[in-house]
Amino acid sequence: MPTKSRGFLRNAYDAMVEARQRQANQYVNGALLMLDDETLKARGYSRSDLRRKGYSASYL
Repeated sequence: MPTKSRGFLRNAYDAMVEARQRQANQYVNGALLMLDDETLKARGYSRSDLRRKGYSASYL
């Protein structure tokens, strides 16, 4: 008889995917913060919003 609750592995997988998505968003925000304000504004971003959402410094 199937149950409505999700299994441990599915929950662990979903948590891992969510954590990686947050990590990717922080990486992208860090890269966007390297752009000048005019370019950010033209693309619909603001520096303060990107900082508020969090970022990770990425040095290539």
